[in-house]
Amino acid sequence: MEIKDQFAKNLHYLYAVFENNLKKRYTYMNIDTIQSVYFVGAGGIGMSALVRYFLSLGKTVAGYDRTASELTERLNTEGAAIHYEDNVELIPMACRDREHTLVVYTPAVPQDHTELTWFRTQGFEIQKRAQVLGTITRSRRGLCVAGTHGKTTTSSMAAHLIYQSHVGATAFLGGISQNYGTNLLLSDKSDYVVIEADEFDRSFHQLLPYITVITSTDPDHLDIYGTPEAYWESFEKYTSLIQPGGALIIHEGLEITPRVQEGVKTYTYSRSQGDFHAENIRIGGGEIIIDFVHPEGTIKDITLGVPLSVNIDNGIAAMAMVWLCGVTEEELREGMASFRGVERRFDFKLKTDGKVYLSDYAHHPAEIRQSARSIRELYAGRKVTAIFQPHLYSRTQDFYREFAESLSLFDEVILTNIYPAREEPIPGVTSQLIYDHLVPQVQKQLISKEEVLALVEAKKDELEVLVTLGAGDIENYAQAITQILKS
Repeated sequence: MEIKDQFAKNLHYLYAVFENNLKKRYTYMNIDTIQSVYFVGAGGIGMSALVRYFLSLGKTVAGYDRTASELTERLNTEGAAIHYEDNVELIPMACRDREHTLVVYTPAVPQDHTELTWFRTQGFEIQKRAQVLGTITRSRRGLCVAGTHGKTTTSSMAAHLIYQSHVGATAFLGGISQNYGTNLLLSDKSDYVVIEADEFDRSFHQLLPYITVITSTDPDHLDIYGTPEAYWESFEKYTSLIQPGGALIIHEGLEITPRVQEGVKTYTYSRSQGDFHAENIRIGGGEIIIDFVHPEGTIKDITLGVPLSVNIDNGIAAMAMVWLCGVTEEELREGMASFRGVERRFDFKLKTDGKVYLSDYAHHPAEIRQSARSIRELYAGRKVTAIFQPHLYSRTQDFYREFAESLSLFDEVILTNIYPAREEPIPGVTSQLIYDHLVPQVQKQLISKEEVLALVEAKKDELEVLVTLGAGDIENYAQAITQILKS
């Protein structure tokens, strides 16, 4: 019997038993009885997918975010009512009905937030974003992608592969898909749901995956976890949540020991070895073509729609996940070739013979290292300049040496001030720490964020390949940088 058939056999029985046990352990508001949903921190990429999901269900949706953005304005035009002042008086009447309103918040919002405090004192049902996604995985078969890095591209790739196939899926993405122009895909023909499993604040412990990929476990968020060992233990705990009858697909060589339940199949993957891997890799002429090896054979001549070497690993993981769900050989081949990527993930803004500019969300040393190597591979012999905005004081404090090592793979590095996000400054922690540890061979500058555009204007003639890196608001300058380089 084929592996895919083994997964299908007895699935409904195992799932029914597991669901029955879950009902004894969890009590969540029934999504069907909710009439309105209020989001505290509505403009985040993960939260906005849920905003769109509840709008699709016909719920009244409103919320708060700190600042207006292109995304929040789009949500308003789609039917949400989002405001930008922390003021209880601005909460719509429809969201003041305690019995029929769900409040969803992101951990990035301060605990003393006025609106959030009001909802707590009034006894509303309040859940983190991850709890809501967890509720959804309890009624569907969750295809979840976890890992320090690679999870947004891998989950978006998997979502595209299965969405365009005969199988179908709903998907909550951690970025805006270039194929669909949104971070939410809806399917009324499938009970699969693709979710990016976020390890921050141990949020992914709220999920109950059917199949999960773990891409990487490079320690991060040490302000939350404290030690690398605690970070790895959190991933091990996550593997124990996979539903019986499901599967774990884990990258070769990770620093964790899975703790899967009985009845969960474990597979390994990587670029060159494992149950799923690539063979006959061909890179050249702006293309990457591979043969995809799975436990039952090989699918030849798969072209990567986004031809970056890092996407060989990401593609293998995504294909492995959806192959287990029954996506066919031809659907895999067509889906991989038509995948167009995710905004801010190796996102080309300008590509001409003389100038190349791309934006990348990389904000961890391992991600920056992958980004640098991929750019070097694509543009060998050309000068590559990186503008990097560090994200979080705590991450900079923990990894400034590693950041410097990864950034030293570029020819020129321009550092801006740290983007604080949810944090207060830490004395002595600035971008200077990274700057001082860059290798001597690298050209380097340390500037304020507000000086970026003037610097690009002054240097535009010598910028051959430029990349802006970071998870903060450096992306807000991308359009202006593109126009400067075009001129």
